[in-house]
Formats: sequence, structure tokens, C-alpha cells
Amino acid sequence: MDVMETATTQTLGESIRGAGLKVTEPRVAVLRALDASPHADADTVFGAVRQTLPGTSLQAVYGVLAALTGAGLLRRIEPAGSSALYELRTGDNHHHVVCSGCGAIEDVDCVVGEAPCLTPSNASGFAIHTAEVTFWGLCPSCHNATTEPNR
Repeated sequence: MDVMETATTQTLGESIRGAGLKVTEPRVAVLRALDASPHADADTVFGAVRQTLPGTSLQAVYGVLAALTGAGLLRRIEPAGSSALYELRTGDNHHHVVCSGCGAIEDVDCVVGEAPCLTPSNASGFAIHTAEVTFWGLCPSCHNATTEPNR
């Protein structure tokens, strides 16, 4: 392990410990996988984790994802037509833009105002703390592919 990797592992360990969880290799590996691949599904995370921890099972990765999400270290999002995706960006009220062509996902900061960005006309007595918005469109690559003349 090089110096930078050791520092990153210590920082991840501090985050895990700060959330009240025990620091384990699978938890550190999952956080690393999501740092390298934001908005990843469990299978993608599992593939990355298995490269460093070959004995890890998919079930174990699901357990780690659930524990880290429950502790507030991960955010789970579920765009329509997609399996659950996980990201490290938590604690704010950001949204997402999804490419309807290739499925690429990017973060979008709060559209207007303070969290929650949107105020419902009738909250039915609910105390609103989050507004979840998903924008759909074509990413630059897919948009360019559809506007280029056929050759």
C-alpha cells in the first residue's frame, strides 16, 4: 500500500467509525468502489470489491451497502427503470440528470432556493425535508449521435 492509499484508508476508516460502525475491509472496499464509480449499482460495486477482496460475496456487499446507507455514509437512489444506485454524496438535497439513451447519471445541485428546493402546494401535514427530482434527457454523446447526419 502506498502512502496515498494508506491516507485514504485512514480517512475512510474515520468516516466509518464516525458513523458508529466498525471499520472492516469490505466497508472500506465498498466506499473506495463508490469513490471510483459514483452512481453504481450493487453488481458494479461487487465487481470492484472482488478485485481487492476475492472472497467477498454479493450478499456481503448488499449488507455493507445497507449498513453504510443506514449510517448516512451512502445515498441510495432509484431512477425509474434502473436498479438501486449508490453514491457517496450525502447530506445535501441534490438531484440527478439521467441520460435516456445510455443511462449516464450526473448530479445536479439544488435547482432553486434552499432545501427542499420544491415546496408542494399541499404537504398533507407532512414535514418535508427532501425533494427528489430526476431530470431526463440525452447526455452530450447520445445527443451528438442522434444529431449527426447518417454517413
